[in-house]
Amino acid sequence: MKMTKVWEILREFKDSSKLRGWRTSESEDWIETGGNYHNFLWAKGVHLSSFKKIVSNGKCVVRNGLTYRVVKTNYTAWLFSETPSENLIKTTIENPDFSSRIALYDLSPMLEGKNLCAKLNNTESSVFQEFESFLENELKVRFKPLSPVSDSGINPDAFTVAELV
Repeated sequence: MKMTKVWEILREFKDSSKLRGWRTSESEDWIETGGNYHNFLWAKGVHLSSFKKIVSNGKCVVRNGLTYRVVKTNYTAWLFSETPSENLIKTTIENPDFSSRIALYDLSPMLEGKNLCAKLNNTESSVFQEFESFLENELKVRFKPLSPVSDSGINPDAFTVAELV
């Protein structure tokens, strides 16, 4: 039942995306705009090694009539129905290539009837920004940061990343 709710949310968002002129698919969960593919993967959970392989591969299937082709995705959003593991979150944060292309959304509070979603999105994806606006405006969802230290009482916003020159 939880995955049905995720599917409904994503279907509504994809429908609203068509109004923006973005190309979507009825059967696959991607949105194409400006030649960039933004893929949505929804899962209850994923093993860290599988996550790394999927993220490193960075591809999705696009159907064109009766044929299929594999395209490179520019951005991928993971929609979790259960809180992702601390290791998965840390892996995303600590790998600049992952964090610039991958957004993580913990939808489990929403699926339990709360108007709350935890997110980790450091991408420049206009589609994911619009997805967040859709959740805020249409579903009245508030966001909190998704952090590997979220339950420790440490404020994840207090962390900075030093840049080496």
